[in-house]
Amino acid sequence: MTARPSTAGRGTLALLALVLAAAGALRLGHGIGAAMALQAAEDPAVSAEPLQCPAPPAALAQALRDRDAALTAREAALQDRLAALSLADSALTARLAELEAAETSLRNTLAIADGAAEKDLQRLTTVYEAMKPADAAAIFEAMAQEFAAGFLGRMRPDAAAAVLAGMKPETAYAITVLIAGRNALAPKE
Repeated sequence: MTARPSTAGRGTLALLALVLAAAGALRLGHGIGAAMALQAAEDPAVSAEPLQCPAPPAALAQALRDRDAALTAREAALQDRLAALSLADSALTARLAELEAAETSLRNTLAIADGAAEKDLQRLTTVYEAMKPADAAAIFEAMAQEFAAGFLGRMRPDAAAAVLAGMKPETAYAITVLIAGRNALAPKE
């Protein structure tokens, strides 16, 4: 077996050489900035006044002014539109509040009317139930069959049966079919 040379010593030597080279470069570049500043102060071509940029071409300046004017006009139009939308929004909100108030009022009026109509129907149903079945049957035969079916559907079963028994069989049958079919199309649960 042959002995291999140590590689750990080579890495240390390379690192030491790199550090020495960096130190030399720093010493060499240390005074360059100061020397350049002194030369600029002594050189008459370099003045202490700030550099002046040349004026932009007239066409470019005009294009920039035109663009600025267009953007200003567009911004003003957007502000006007925003103000109009805000005004419309407040008007719509007020109108919506008015409509909701009118709907509530109408709903209350309809509830009162429906309640009154229901009371009237209950009262008439009670009257027809209290009548003699033959007299009620004569009145129901004169009514439209749909209307008669509505009252008979509200009556107590015994009173409705007595009224139906006093009617002509054809009329009683037609009214019975109407009562039976009233809820035929209603959903079952």
